[in-house]
Amino acid sequence: MLVEFIPSLPRTLLPPARFRPFPTAAQRRRWEELPDALRASWIAEGERFLGWQWPQLTATGFMEFARTGNRSNFERLSFARRGALATLVIAECVEGEGRFLDDIVNGIWAICEESFWGVPAHNYGPEPLPDVEEPYVDLFAGETAGLLAWTHYLLKERLDAVSPRITQRIRYEMRRRILDPYLERDDFWWLGFDPNRRVNNWNPWCHSNCLAAFLLLEDDGERRIAAVAKALRSLDIFLATYHNDGGCDEGTSYWSRAAGSLFDCLELFYTATGGAIDVYDRPLIAEMGRYMYRAHIDRDWFINFADGNARVHIAADLVYRYGRRIGDPNLMALGAYAHRLRPVSGLRHQDSIYRDLAAVFNYAELTAAPAEPPYVRDVWLDGIQVMAAREHGGTSAGLYLAAKGGHNDESHNHNDVGNFIVYVDGRPAVVDAGVETYTAQTFSSRRYELWTMQSSYHNLPSINGFQQLPGASYRAENVTCLQDERMAELSMDLQAAYPPEAGIERWRRTVRLVRGEGKARVEVDDDFRLTAPTADVVLHLLVAAAPVERGAGTIRLPALTIRFAADALQPTWEPIELTDARLQRVWGDTLWRVLLRVTRPASEGRLRLTMARE
Repeated sequence: MLVEFIPSLPRTLLPPARFRPFPTAAQRRRWEELPDALRASWIAEGERFLGWQWPQLTATGFMEFARTGNRSNFERLSFARRGALATLVIAECVEGEGRFLDDIVNGIWAICEESFWGVPAHNYGPEPLPDVEEPYVDLFAGETAGLLAWTHYLLKERLDAVSPRITQRIRYEMRRRILDPYLERDDFWWLGFDPNRRVNNWNPWCHSNCLAAFLLLEDDGERRIAAVAKALRSLDIFLATYHNDGGCDEGTSYWSRAAGSLFDCLELFYTATGGAIDVYDRPLIAEMGRYMYRAHIDRDWFINFADGNARVHIAADLVYRYGRRIGDPNLMALGAYAHRLRPVSGLRHQDSIYRDLAAVFNYAELTAAPAEPPYVRDVWLDGIQVMAAREHGGTSAGLYLAAKGGHNDESHNHNDVGNFIVYVDGRPAVVDAGVETYTAQTFSSRRYELWTMQSSYHNLPSINGFQQLPGASYRAENVTCLQDERMAELSMDLQAAYPPEAGIERWRRTVRLVRGEGKARVEVDDDFRLTAPTADVVLHLLVAAAPVERGAGTIRLPALTIRFAADALQPTWEPIELTDARLQRVWGDTLWRVLLRVTRPASEGRLRLTMARE
């Protein structure tokens, strides 16, 4: 898709002097025409960092990840530095009076003095400290490069008036840490040139910043073309990992840095070639954008299979601009809706300075845009095997069901083949917990020791004491989806998702939303046959509120009643006390796990759960 543009690059790629995607700080008209409220917000945020003491990044702080597995403490300080600098830069551009320049210089110098621009968790080597003689481009080395490249572009004249050494230092550090390694090395795994390693969001995320660095700072025309060509080749490898449905198997939390970062790259290509590289009419590009409103439940609640948060503060302006480019009013409306929920109020609301800049100059349009989300009634993403269905289209009122098939080797995988979630009036009832704060264990061989990754902490059965296992061979089979005015149904065989020792000959799970005024319901049917009779079968449900038993075969949640055959299943439940800050921000202090145990040994049968508002 993208490599077709490589031969034309010598003709279409604009030289640095003509690549002017935003006005610099010296070009005052557009900065001064920004809405007064927006200007005041950015200036106020910048004032918070006047005279700021830049946090110290120590060697022992860096080594904490290797010693204890904690990655958050160092990252918090590192990200604070970068957030402060980005805010100061935009505040200076907005105000234009030089009031923030000294603090900007301090921030530039502090970051340039760092040994490694990435984070400890990405220090791939045997030593707990980075090798300064072999720079590695990770996500946050790339983000730092993008930040400094845009700072140089916006403020070069004003920084040179303070001292030319400042911009010289930026260019020196950028060349040795980013530009040269990017051109000279093909072994960064995220490039995708190793056929044995599957790429993920790292690919477009790293490219979006490396591209900005080359387009803004590289004066050598041949090197500049070579870098853009390399990005085009590598991004095609990323696109090849997607099914035609555009579904993001990393989860909605990662869309911003998967399809969203791809969009950043496409915007850079488009702008840097005067529109010559334009793929917004390609079906896959459009479907990747549409995934976000297809995964939207209500307000900031989204489908959160894999390592996703159930509550996502999406990059509102990015989503809106993506929708505008592909001509999709639904995606534009979702972006405008997210903006209304969380209007621009200051510090780095778009995750990176490039997105901040785009949002600044799109603010007036975004604020005035129609902001009613589409609330799509039926969704079926056949590639990643995710279904979603509402009781009524065009509204969050009523029952909402999402369910998945797939396999257990997805990017940011959980062992969750056959999992489902149920929301009522846009609020969670039967849920997927998501993921805790990342530590060294999260991406290690001990990943599946974490409770959030295990199938028995999803809405799934355990059979003869066995849970699902990780790996591409542990998958759903014979998957079918049916959707019409009356119902939406996802059905699949789960046998292959469990080890042979579970003794499963057949486990057909069907999850359906039955529509109908006054009688809408969710049904979960498990039709099974085992190699031998057993009473060691448990259906697990993770729920967002404390359950209450209301008679035999009935469990009541605040907005949902769950019914089952009392002679077939015996319920118990247990609180899951949440101590992790990431989960607490979504769910509070507690989730509950309901365990429905079969009451007598059987080798075959059917278990049904029915869930309805009452």
